[in-house]
Amino acid sequence: MDFNFSNDQEQLRDAVRKWVDKGYDFERRRAIEKEGGFSREAWDELAGLGLAGLYIPEDDGGLGMGPVEGMVVMEELGRGMVMEPLAQTLIAGAVLAGYGDQDLKESWLPRIAGGQALVVLACQERKARWRLDACEARATVAGDGHTVTGAKSLVPAGDQADAFLVPAMLDGRIALFLVEHPAHGVEARGYGTQDGSRAAEVTFDNAAATLVTRDGLAALEHAVDIGIAATCAEGVGVMDKTLELTVEYMNTRKQFGVAIANFQALRHRVADMKMQLELARSMSYYASLKLNAPAAERRQAMARAKYQLGVSMRFVGQNSVQLHGGIGMTDEYIGSHYFRKLTQLEMSFGDTLHQLGEVSARMEETAGVFA
Repeated sequence: MDFNFSNDQEQLRDAVRKWVDKGYDFERRRAIEKEGGFSREAWDELAGLGLAGLYIPEDDGGLGMGPVEGMVVMEELGRGMVMEPLAQTLIAGAVLAGYGDQDLKESWLPRIAGGQALVVLACQERKARWRLDACEARATVAGDGHTVTGAKSLVPAGDQADAFLVPAMLDGRIALFLVEHPAHGVEARGYGTQDGSRAAEVTFDNAAATLVTRDGLAALEHAVDIGIAATCAEGVGVMDKTLELTVEYMNTRKQFGVAIANFQALRHRVADMKMQLELARSMSYYASLKLNAPAAERRQAMARAKYQLGVSMRFVGQNSVQLHGGIGMTDEYIGSHYFRKLTQLEMSFGDTLHQLGEVSARMEETAGVFA
């Protein structure tokens, strides 16, 4: 199997890396964090690169690219700890393109691709703890449309979004709806998150909703799997930069008159960090390549990948802080922000223990060891 990237993919990586290095440095990120954790200006710049339309077909104004291109982009955004929720746009574009009717596609996909509309997934409920089949939100028929009532938590940039993809119960099963914001019956309370980005608690009180699909659980699982693959790629980018910072620090920090990079015990820990990074990278590739697989195979692959990423992110982040010593915990130093980002990514779309349970539940009689 050829794991080399094409020229187009390398050019895409280069374009995103240049933007991150020149247009989203640590000082700008700190300023955005102080302003609330979301910048419409930075979002417009991402859209200007065409990234908002990455998974949207060309006929609908997008780039019509696939999971590997998404992985390349998310890795580079991870290196810069970009807080604007591009992964949510990848989810929205793919779900609406794959499950929405023609009217819905024509109304929303060109706007999403152009960056005029930020659509995010609002699926997490307080009692669900990452279970996708646990849903208390309710939908009812209202004239020619529907209304949704319920509450969703930890919605990325929820108070800044223009619409939400919302799972809700309809006729005894989960359906997926699009709810515009701001609108009557929709209230979003925003707040900062651990990594400096923005989320919101969103409540719907008989809010007007457009049905995306009645097969909401299948669409929701697909949406979350896209999010997991994006999170895995982003985590690889964050770990890559974390390791780079750690090695640079060890080569400059001196103890007993020599750089601490010369101490064999510390070099072994860096080697272990590198090993965890490469394990994570291989599983991120695996997740991206399985995104278009049949649902059961895809779900199993995402759980495996996210489990390994969770283990690796925790290991790399914690060891980086320890190898930096006291400075690794200070807010002024960029390394602490990478650690916070890794910690939050480990919790996104199901933490490591949750994913271990998902892997276990999907094991066959052979437990995946012998055919």
